[in-house]
Amino acid sequence: MNGHAPALRTDPTAAPAYDPASLTLYAPTPAAVELAAERGPVVWVPDAYGRMVPMPKHLAPAPTLPPEPRDLTPLPLLDPLAQRFVGAGLGGGALAAGIGYGVGEIVSAAAGISGGALVWIAVIVLALRTPARAISGGKGSTVNIRKAVIKRSHFHG
Repeated sequence: MNGHAPALRTDPTAAPAYDPASLTLYAPTPAAVELAAERGPVVWVPDAYGRMVPMPKHLAPAPTLPPEPRDLTPLPLLDPLAQRFVGAGLGGGALAAGIGYGVGEIVSAAAGISGGALVWIAVIVLALRTPARAISGGKGSTVNIRKAVIKRSHFHG
């Protein structure tokens, strides 16, 4: 250290240091005379440390009103609007799945019908084009007409 110590206050007339826990700051001085008509109404309010302190009524905060009682009836487990959304989503999904399944069945049936139908159409066409005697075992009358036109041109020139 440099040999200097802080000076201690030993003067009894000096102002006391600020002490937030002290109520002497709010106490009226004994020499002051205060008339009730000059003072106005005073209310006691809690300060930051939980003690009750006097305060002029016109500066006091407004009293807090008690809150309204809450409705404590039990609520449904799921919100009704959320239930509607879930139902619409499930119903829409089921509808889409049903439509997709139905379209798939129709397409597969059309594919099966077209493959089978081509075979039956081919059988019917072959049956209609087959000569009658081949169906009846060679019996029947068949007339073959041949017409031949032979034309020869001669160029002498």
